[in-house]
Amino acid sequence: MLFGVSIDLDELRHYRAIHGLPGSRGPGSVVLSAREFPVYEVALPRLLTWARALEVPLTLFAVGADMAHGPAADALRGASREGHEIGNHTLDHRYDLIRLPRAEIARQISVGCDVLERATGQRPRGFRAPGYTLSDEVLDAVEASGAEYDASVFPCPSYFAAKLAVMTKRAAGGRRSGAIVGDPRALTAPRAPYRRGPRYHERGGGLRMLPVQVTRGARLPFIGTSLVLAPAIVRRALLRGVADDACVNLELHGVEGLDASDGLSELARRQPDLSVPWREKLARLTEIVRALRAAGRRAVTHVELARAALP
Repeated sequence: MLFGVSIDLDELRHYRAIHGLPGSRGPGSVVLSAREFPVYEVALPRLLTWARALEVPLTLFAVGADMAHGPAADALRGASREGHEIGNHTLDHRYDLIRLPRAEIARQISVGCDVLERATGQRPRGFRAPGYTLSDEVLDAVEASGAEYDASVFPCPSYFAAKLAVMTKRAAGGRRSGAIVGDPRALTAPRAPYRRGPRYHERGGGLRMLPVQVTRGARLPFIGTSLVLAPAIVRRALLRGVADDACVNLELHGVEGLDASDGLSELARRQPDLSVPWREKLARLTEIVRALRAAGRRAVTHVELARAALP
């Protein structure tokens, strides 16, 4: 019985793009100022300290373009040296990745992988798509990059419906979101680790697939955002919903280590998890990790999780 904890290191410009806020940056742009990199400069040290105290190896999905910012590259390199896994979150975190020409999809994945390897000395073995949106063309490029597993499929109807509703509301208010709604067939994918089949959401004998964790039955999201916002009774119910799974992977985001007091009051009005103090968020996540450990689970990186689940 194993569990893994991953963190998507999405910086603030990606959240601004989701919410259609001024100051969101276009594809490929990097703003080299500390104010633009609180995930790497403020949140990541907090999250590494948290993981160290719990003796949990993390899997950090990083955006290649962020490595142009020296402190971000230094922080990720330090995490790699501590034994944490570095995963590929593409070069530019294009939410519209699945809509790009095949050659650009391949570039976003292969160059992202190369940049992260140069920055950290560690070749990414896993991939997570921006916004969890996948296609077979994307996964063909992931396999070509030498990755051992994908960790993008999110077979969660409630997340899909909520995302669609929020994007529709924002569009009606004249604020277009940078995010897109992906292929609804992802909702039919297995909730347990599987090998890629003829279509990415089907079973087969191909690339290892580690779906983002959902519960049995209703397939509710067992991810950081849900767990830090939910009351204790709901957190316990979500835990019961994954209790029988051989492998559990808990997906977090870098903003789990931030809150409104970190100069993010404007974004916090639209990003509810930023309204929860970061220490309280980590306390709630500590409860989850300790409960997984109490159930006899051992913490491993995602590449170890993928290899154990799908030898």
